[in-house]
Amino acid sequence: MTDPLKQKYGSRANVLLPLCLLIFVALSAWRMWPSGQVPSAPQVQQPGPVQVFAGPTMGTTWKVSVVHEGRDVAAIQPMIEAELAEIDRQMSTWRDDSAISEFNRHADTSAFPAPAGLLAVVTLAQQVSERTGGAFDVTVSPLVDAWGFGRPGPVPAPTDEQLAAVRARVGWQSLHVDRTASTLRKDQPDLTITLSAIAPGYAADVISDRLVELGFPRHLVDVGGEFRARGDGPEGPWRLGIERPDGPADDRVVQEVVPLRDAALATSGDYRNYREENGRRISHTIDPRTGRPIDHTLASVTVIHDTAALADAWATGLNVLGPEDGFALAEREGLPALFLVRDGDGFAARATAAFAALRAGSPSANLNP
Repeated sequence: MTDPLKQKYGSRANVLLPLCLLIFVALSAWRMWPSGQVPSAPQVQQPGPVQVFAGPTMGTTWKVSVVHEGRDVAAIQPMIEAELAEIDRQMSTWRDDSAISEFNRHADTSAFPAPAGLLAVVTLAQQVSERTGGAFDVTVSPLVDAWGFGRPGPVPAPTDEQLAAVRARVGWQSLHVDRTASTLRKDQPDLTITLSAIAPGYAADVISDRLVELGFPRHLVDVGGEFRARGDGPEGPWRLGIERPDGPADDRVVQEVVPLRDAALATSGDYRNYREENGRRISHTIDPRTGRPIDHTLASVTVIHDTAALADAWATGLNVLGPEDGFALAEREGLPALFLVRDGDGFAARATAAFAALRAGSPSANLNP
């Protein structure tokens, strides 16, 4: 099977987190979380003004930088690992015993009892689905599989008849959340969900909130390329670099550096995972509304939001919508977003008004659309 970290709606690069210098922003991904893939053992980078904790999770890695100000940090690593383990238990499609796997096997339209975290993430996902007109859709994985970018791996392009049959199993409007009753419900017994384009961001948010509770209000959390910043780094705002989507994967340059404080950032793009068929580029980014790979000039879109979960989901949805419709929606929603659009041999950058305001340091920039 192809690299599961580069499947589905987006593709995410490796992430570097120097203490307070430049961070190359990874690309937002619809990932399936593979069992049996453990990148490396947990690590703790020792003293200085910032202490860095890191380890594997969900088939990818996490890294947390904390300005500790001399306080005891012994509780941080165990807390992070416990929170990530619980989110994995609820939301990993690669675990047969996870709550989401049990829901996907629930071939019935009756209410399914679900844990609070899973309900919270599905609720956020449904909100973004509605506001993007279905461009973001957590039920899309059968279409991704049909085009050979998920399970079981590369397959021939589906026929129109095959595609129609698969599309009948997809649709965010057939998924329902009842937070009062703590249940999920589907209108179609064979409907399934995958939260890979929002759950890592949710994990970053949970860890950030827990760090504040532990008394560490200045930190930067990265879970699989979803960033959540709180307070300042040791020398001012945390600085994240938006990658220019060209050149070899290990030799790309920074398009723009973004100072981030008390906000989250995610980038989604389609240039790392695609295939060529008869001279035509087939993107792994599938538009749930058409059932087909996207075919536009948008290379990547970066979104800043007040939570990493919503930054990730919005970046994915805008990437599907493309350079015109996506940009127009981002403007209407007041989203700080930077679009990198293919333009001949290069890229043209388009910033929404809210992103431009953040770039200029305006306190009026809206991070709570």
